[in-house]
This record gives sequence, structure tokens and C-alpha cells, in this order.
Amino acid sequence: MVLAACIGFSFMSFMTAAAGVFMDPLAAEFHWGRTELSLGMAIASMLSILCSPFIGILIDRHGSRRMALPGLVLTSLAIAAFSQANGSLAQWLGLWIAWGVVALLVQSTLWSAAIASVFRVGRGLALGVTMSGTALAQVVAPPLSNYLIDMFGWRSAYVVLGLGWGGFALLLSAFFLFDVRDRARRQSLQTQGTAEETVILPGLAIGEAWRDVSLWKVAAATFLVLTVTIAVVVHQFPILVEAGMSRTQAAWLVSLSGVAGVMGKLVSGTLIDRFHARMVGGITLASTAIGWPMLMAGIATPVTIVIGIMISGYAAGTKIQLCSYLTARYAGMRNYGTIFGFMTSVIALASAIGPLAAGISYDRFGSYTPLLLVGVAISLISGGLVFSLRSYPDWGVQAPARA
Repeated sequence: MVLAACIGFSFMSFMTAAAGVFMDPLAAEFHWGRTELSLGMAIASMLSILCSPFIGILIDRHGSRRMALPGLVLTSLAIAAFSQANGSLAQWLGLWIAWGVVALLVQSTLWSAAIASVFRVGRGLALGVTMSGTALAQVVAPPLSNYLIDMFGWRSAYVVLGLGWGGFALLLSAFFLFDVRDRARRQSLQTQGTAEETVILPGLAIGEAWRDVSLWKVAAATFLVLTVTIAVVVHQFPILVEAGMSRTQAAWLVSLSGVAGVMGKLVSGTLIDRFHARMVGGITLASTAIGWPMLMAGIATPVTIVIGIMISGYAAGTKIQLCSYLTARYAGMRNYGTIFGFMTSVIALASAIGPLAAGISYDRFGSYTPLLLVGVAISLISGGLVFSLRSYPDWGVQAPARA
């Protein structure tokens, strides 16, 4: 189940991880700037801002499986459709809107809700492996996309990545993805001949969650740090080229960042099962204040680029995972899908603002240095918010009750 969730989340994350590799070929063919290339992703993110809480409600009511299977099919087709881009900016934005709508069904809320509902002991590590799907996408998508573009062109690259990666994710989910609601429904069908089963888990009511200071701190820290982090991830390839790397070297360095992200998720997942996440998360979020300056043009050397990309990748790998884990600990599982759906809206807002702001900054200043400098201050603020969290509430044993 964790493998299915990890691959499913990696598929949802691939468009972000591969976006930088597609920028130069698209810009060369259609004569677009970085702002135009980033605008579609920003619009798709706005859809997630508006709709994620409603998707969370559906997950709480119906379970993850009923959302994941059709979502993976539709998302595969939406990614393959990017191969039909013809230079019309309106069509380009329409493709992103279509992808943004169907990708709502397979966003992080679905995969984290499935895992958090099943795991109690070792939840941090299970979520870490699941959320490593983002880092896995960073490992595989840049060099694979660059290879496919070089060999077959960017149009074929979209088709292969969409249908191939999406098909694998669909196969795994069809066999293994059953959250606590799916399992209760299946058990009821086997024992009583009916699938009508309501599972009640301990946790906050929606009104209580809105008044919880700790959840607001988690949301604020997540928004601030992800605004810069996602901007760096999307523009990481051109950032490295600006720092003096060739396209091939940049693709492999971005992949190295993804490897570091996987390490970050697994290490931090293990640590937060043993220590309070405010310590683990606070240090991790603040660490990018060291890594990002090492990537600045005029300062960067081959050694600092490798160190900086490892620090950036390690920290980037933990941020959504920390948000999902802290949401489960402070909100419980009663309305986890709905509450984390709100967190996903916050993440989507960061996804909308970050890459677009980075594109505008580059087009105006001709450099990514301003983005990286702002990121230093934001990393320290976000780390401080996580450090200030209170002790976990006691939800007791996370065993489902049936009504």
C-alpha cells in the first residue's frame, strides 16, 4: 500500500519536477518567456487552492480508492495532451487547467489520508516513504525527460511520461490501495453482504480545527517555506545552468537533489517517530538558509553547488511530509481529509505564487539571486514557527469505530 501511494504521489508530482527541463525547448519553439511558461502551473495551482478542501470531504466520505483510480486515468491523459501544444498561449493555459482539475483527485491529501488512516505505529516513516514520491519524481523526471526530449522531442516526452508513469501508478493502486474506510467497506461486504459502513475516527471537529493555534502555525510555516521551495524546484534546472552547469550536468544534479529528498523523507520520518517533530522539522526547515546561497551565480563553485543542492533537496523532501504528519498529530483522523485538504490549498497557493514570482523575478532582474536571498529569510521564519509548537494532543488508540 505504501509503495502504491508513493508511486501515485510521484506521478502527481512529475509535472512540477520536469517543468524546468521542458522550458528551453518550449521557449525555443514558441518564443515564450519564463513568465508565460510558469503561468499555466500557477493557474492550475489556483484550482487546487479553491477545491482541495472539497476533495478532502469526498475522501473522508468515500475513501481513497474510489478517488485514486479514475484520477490516475484522467491525469495520465491530461499529461499526454500537452504533446498537442501549438504555440497558442490560450491553448497552453487550457491544457494546464485541464491537468489542474483532474490532478485534484490524486494530490497529496489522498495519499497521506490513506496511509495516516491505516498506520499508527511508524506513521512518520510510512508517510515519509509515501511523500518520497515527490523526491522520486525529482530523481527520475529531469534526466528521463531530458533524454526523451533529446531522443524523440518534447511532444513524445509528454506522451511517454504521462501514459507510462501513469499506467504503472494505476496498476499498483488497483492492487494495493485500500485505506481504513475501504477495508471496513470490504469487510462489511464479505460478512454482511452490504458495503454500507461508516467509520468514525478520533480527532477534531472542523470548527475546533479552525480555532487550533498549532494547526495555524503549521499552515503558516508550510506556506512560507513552500512558496520559495517550489519556486526553486520548478526553476532548479535553469538556476543550475545560470550557475555554470551544462544542461546534462544540471539534469543529473536535479536528480541528485531528488535522491537527497528521498533521504530527507526517510530520515526525518524515522526521527519524528522518536522525537517531537518541532525539533526535527524546525532544524530541517531552517537548514535551507545555508544551502540556497551556495547556488547563487557568482558565488557558486562545483563543490558548493553539490553541497547546496544536497541541502536543498534534503529539506525540500521533508516539507509536505511534515505538514501531513503534524496535521494528523494535532487534528487527529476524524476529519483529516477535510483539514489536510485546507493544508493542500495552502500548499497550492504556495505552488501558484512561487514559480510565477521566480519567473517574474528572472525576467526583470536577469538572475535568480533575489529569489534565493528571500528564501534565506523565509527558511529561518518557518523553522521558528515549527519550533514553537506545543506538545501533541492525546487521541488515544487510533482504532476505527463503526456507526
